[in-house]
Parts: sequence; structure tokens; C-alpha cells
Amino acid sequence: MTIREAKIRIDALRKKIDEHNRRYYVESAPVISDFEFDLLMQELQGLERKFPELVNVASPTQRVGSDLSEGFAQVAHRYPMLSLGNTYSEGELREFDARIAKAFDEAYEYVCELKFDGASISLIYADGTLQRAVTRGDGVQGDDVIANVRTVRSIPLQLQGDNFPKEFEVRGEILMPHSSFEKLNREREKQDEVPFANPRNAASGTLKMLDSKEVAKRGLDNFIYYMPGYGLPFSSHYESLQAARAWGFKVSEHTQKCSDINAVITFIRRWDAARKSLPYDTDGVVVKVNSFAQQRALGFTAKTPRWAIAYKFKAEQALTKLLSVDYQVGRTGAITPVANLEPVKLAGTVVKRASLHNADQIALLDVRIGDMVYVEKGGEIIPKIVGVDASKRDETLQPLQYISVCPECSTPLVRLEGEAKHFCPNESGCPPQIVGRIIHFASRKAMNIEGLGDETVELLYKNGLIATVGDLYSLRKSQIARLERMGDKSAENILQGLENSKKVAFPRVLFALGIRYVGETTAKKLADAFGSLDALQNATPEQLLEVDEVGEQIAKSALAFFGEEKNQLLLNKLREVGLCFATDAQERISSELEGLTFVITGTLSRPREEWKQAIEQHGGKVASAISGSTSYLLAGEKAGSKIQKAEKLRVKVINEVQILELISKKNNV
Repeated sequence: MTIREAKIRIDALRKKIDEHNRRYYVESAPVISDFEFDLLMQELQGLERKFPELVNVASPTQRVGSDLSEGFAQVAHRYPMLSLGNTYSEGELREFDARIAKAFDEAYEYVCELKFDGASISLIYADGTLQRAVTRGDGVQGDDVIANVRTVRSIPLQLQGDNFPKEFEVRGEILMPHSSFEKLNREREKQDEVPFANPRNAASGTLKMLDSKEVAKRGLDNFIYYMPGYGLPFSSHYESLQAARAWGFKVSEHTQKCSDINAVITFIRRWDAARKSLPYDTDGVVVKVNSFAQQRALGFTAKTPRWAIAYKFKAEQALTKLLSVDYQVGRTGAITPVANLEPVKLAGTVVKRASLHNADQIALLDVRIGDMVYVEKGGEIIPKIVGVDASKRDETLQPLQYISVCPECSTPLVRLEGEAKHFCPNESGCPPQIVGRIIHFASRKAMNIEGLGDETVELLYKNGLIATVGDLYSLRKSQIARLERMGDKSAENILQGLENSKKVAFPRVLFALGIRYVGETTAKKLADAFGSLDALQNATPEQLLEVDEVGEQIAKSALAFFGEEKNQLLLNKLREVGLCFATDAQERISSELEGLTFVITGTLSRPREEWKQAIEQHGGKVASAISGSTSYLLAGEKAGSKIQKAEKLRVKVINEVQILELISKKNNV
């Protein structure tokens, strides 16, 4: 295939994939199967790999994200991103309407939109291609999170049609649907990480992650709600939204024109009840004057537009009785208090249990067993106790005393400085911690050991067959087969799963070890940075802190883990049975760059991932940020601020020709 033929096919594939993306993510009306879509994407990816000069930022392949990041550039907003005035009162809505009426002798109308509970984003397009995506920030400037926003499939990378302005801005709300939020929190809980309090926090936190590959996995969505600026080819806000929909943007189908304030209030009352059926969070309704000319006439205060107001729904609460409090022990020993309640209906579901978070929260609320407590769904998802009805309190009720010993093993609890939770320090003798670590080790995202589900791990532990993850590899078929609900076939599956786990790559093995605060992403970054468990074990605090997203808390935790004798014995056992404790040695071509650390920046002739791979194949390391230990900065065009930082730290700046000279001429890059 010639490059000309490839370009024709690539353009056709991109157009077809963009159309199917729009039908699936914007219109919720797919016309092909996932399998057929994947075939189109695979063909496009194959062609772009073969003809890298034809890759561009608007290609659908760019939505998968990258694990390379240089942080976020601060960008000034062309038009300030102001906040809206809020109200919880229909009376104040009528006062707002009276001010509008006083300003005009002519007719006016409103547009009502659901107020999405997520993170605001400003999107800049030029010639129909997404160029920039900036967070609200302080309203004057924000972070350019374009790499992350490209992974949000309801945001078009290339617009449809040709009747859009040459350059313009749209604003929207990036949010996390309930389904994505619940999946994310289930995964965090399995990894003994603190779950997000609500979808808004999850969406905002995801948008600011440095690894866009991880962002792509989290299922973010987006709705467009405003097009700022002058000289737009529309006379009204509603008209601009309809145009945006035609260009491929996702605009809420619930947006409605209202002829007067009575129609606005009817809309609000309807959605105050109907919002519970939506697949995402909405915390109110935004009311805007429709006419652009009238908006300009009304203008702005220093903080808010005078032509818009947000009506906020009151959070739904329920009053019920606190029956008791359980204390759960996680795999890291963290204690979580959970309230048992008289069943009560809240936001469409029956709630029997609610979070009490930690000892400080219990003391702050002064919760007592037998109290009538207010329960609220944080972000409409996670039930939590938010208050006590003191007027209904029996005077004989005593303040709730937080436990001082582990409910499972009776070990005195500890509370580390800076930690909100109490911990059981008996790692090797506390049953939930032992079982939890083994379940984590065998889980799908870690060693993915077939047949070793939660119940099977508990069964093996209760029968005295395992006490550490190392014991798994000493299991015999006869031991497993004789257990309840087991048999020869189940035993064979487990043993085969254990054998297969010896092929699991080093980053997942590192994650499986269950080092506190070292999640899946951090484990991969540590594995990439050090290349082997031996190197990681011997790393200094300073070397650990150089790794992207590794702070003092993670560094201290890793050092403490590797410093304990029982962990060293466990690692020796796992090494003996053949687990992968290093990146694939066969990938190493030479040691020409051994001991050298590179940072890559700017636009290069090859994708950065190729340069990263080449450096690592010749023994070097690639870091994301420049520090005193950086050996070279590999810089292409538009290198930006890293050049200045390199000069300040006296780090040598080299180009692509010079790095090839560093590598022995007998070796191929």
C-alpha cells in the first residue's frame, strides 16, 4: 500500500469511526456491534503504526490515552469562567424574574437546563479540530487537560459538517455516570483504597490525573451547555445548543425553552422528582435568558452573569434509628465503622447500612446507639450519616466509644500521624488482613489466579492450608480436592492457575504484593522506573521520590515493606517458585545507556513511546520530570519550559541525532 492509498483509507476509517462514536456515546443509538467497531479501530491502528507520518491529534486512536505526561500548562481563559448565583427558593426565582422584567420593555424567554454535578471544562476548536481543553481553575485561568479530555468519547475530536465558526469555544460539564462511579469504587475497595465520596469528586479527580491511559478507563461523559463569545452566527442560547448538537456535541435532551417564570418553576418541580431516574447526578436547574442580545444588555457582576441563576435541589435525607455499629477490618488493617440502621427508603432504594467514616466523624456528630439519625446519599450514591435529631434523643443514651482493640484479633489499635483511620498492626495474625492480602494477590488485576475467589481463599485459610501468599505455591492437589465444595477438577484448575501466574508481568506482581498506597498505576510506574524487584528494594528515598506520582507517603510505605524481615522471607519464597521479579530481560539490546536517566519533551520525529522503549532497551531509564539526577533532556521542537529548567539544573539538552550517537553504532535503535 502506498502512502497515498493509506491516507485515503485512514481518512475513510476515521470518518466512519467518528460517526459510530457519535451514534454510541452521544445519541445512544449504535448501529454496529462492539466487535465490528473493534475491527475498524484495529485496522486504523495498524495503518497508523505502518504510516506514523499520517497520525494526527484528531484521530479516534488518540482516545486511549498515554502514560506519558508533563503535567498541566496554565492557560488564561479568553472569557472568564464565572460562577452562577444560587438559590434554593422559588420566591428568589420570582425575584430574579422581576429584575429581568424591569430591565426590558420587550418580551423575553428562558432556557432551563439540568445542572450537572461534575467538573466544568472549556473546549477550544479551530477549523473543526479540538485544540485545547481547560479546567475552570480560578475562573481567570485553568489547567490545559487536553490529553485527558481526548479520552472522553462524547467530546468530538473533529466536528461534523462545515458550518461551524473557524475558531470558537464551547463549555460543558465533564461528569462520571453512576455505572462508572460504582465500578470505580468497587475496584478501589478491592484494592483497600479509599472510595470516592461522590461522582463529582471522582470526575474532578480523574480529570486532573497525569496518566491519560488511566483516565480513559474511567468512563467519563460530557454535556455541552454554553457557547461564549461575540460574532457567533446565532441570536439565542437555545439556537447555539441545537447547532452544537448538529456538529457532534452531546447536548442534554432535557433542555427546554420556557415562556415565563411559571413554566420555569414547573420544569424545576418536575425534575426535582424525576432526577432520581437519571444515570448521572444533577443537583439543580440552571435558568438562562435565551436571547444573546438581552444577555449582553444585562451583563455581569464581578462574579456572576446577571442573566442566569442556578436553582439547587435540596439533598434528600431520611430519618431513621441507629441500631448498632460494626467495625470492619481491611487487608491493610484499616478499621472502618459502619452503622446498622432501621431500614429506610432513600432516593429510591432501601438503606440498612451507612458509613461513619472514622472516629473523628463519630465524635463530631456525637452519634449514639439508639439515636434518630439523618441519612443522606453522598452524591446520590453512598449512604452516610450526616446528623442527629437531638430532640428525639433518650437522655439515657451514652456517647459512642470508638473501639480500642481490633474486633477480629483483639490487638490494640494504632493511629498513625496524619491518618484519619485507626489500624490493627497485627498484619501476620489478624484473619481479615491475612485473607484480604491473599484475595488481593489472586485477584484479576493482580495475579489473576483462576479458581481462587474470595470464598475459596477463606476456605483454604480456615483449613490451615495457607497463611501467606507464598503458601499458595506449596498447595497439593490432594489437599485441595478433599475440602468442602472442592474436587479433583477444582484442584487442578487452581494449581494450573498458580502455574500460569508465574508468567504474570512484573508490574502486576508488584501490585499483587499489596504494599500500602501502591495501587495498580503506581506499581507500573515503579516497575518501569526500576526494572526489577532487586533494584526497587535497594532504592533510596530520593530515588523513589523521583518516580512520577510517588510522594513521601508511598516512598515511606515501600521502604517499610521491604525493610521487614517477614516480607523479605516471603519475597525469597516467591522468587524461588519462579514469579517474575523483573521486566523482560530479552528486551534489553545493550547496556550503552546503563545508569543514565532521560527526560523527553517537545515534538520529535518518532512517538515518545518509541524513544522511551529505545532508551530502556539500551539500559537507560526515562523519568517524567527533570531533577538533579537527570542525565539528559531529549528535546524536540516546542520543548517549552523544560529547557529552562534543564539549564537551571545544568542538565545537558540533546536532540535525536545526539542520543543516537550515545548508543553504540553497532546497535540498532
